[in-house]
Amino acid sequence: MAKEGGCFCGKVRISYEGEPVGKAVCHCTDCRKITGSTYSTNLIVPGAGFKILSGTPKSISKVAESGKEITSHFCGDCGTTLFRDGPSFGDNKVIKVGTLDDLNALDDAKPTVELFVPNRVSWVQEIPGTAQKTTMT
Repeated sequence: MAKEGGCFCGKVRISYEGEPVGKAVCHCTDCRKITGSTYSTNLIVPGAGFKILSGTPKSISKVAESGKEITSHFCGDCGTTLFRDGPSFGDNKVIKVGTLDDLNALDDAKPTVELFVPNRVSWVQEIPGTAQKTTMT
């Protein structure tokens, strides 16, 4: 069964099918910037099951803290970042979980790993049971 989501204004809609291949929170500077918060909560899903249902997201690419290029895909009207991709992820897409329609999506996305933990703000605690990584790998 496909899971759907979209941007704040509703013009760009996405979906994915299949099980996520990863669940991660990321404390990198880029994720802080694109979320406007302390970290991002992400599902890494197979590209084969990912679809843009409506709208045409804008994209911006840059070299990330990992040293590799990453592309953010966002609504050009409201600015919501919906997903990211790049060579570090192969064919997979990195969906920003808060964009999914299911109110339980964040509960279901309990991470197995925290990335860029040296950047974690002092008042955010380690998530119990997650691997702690200083970078993407």
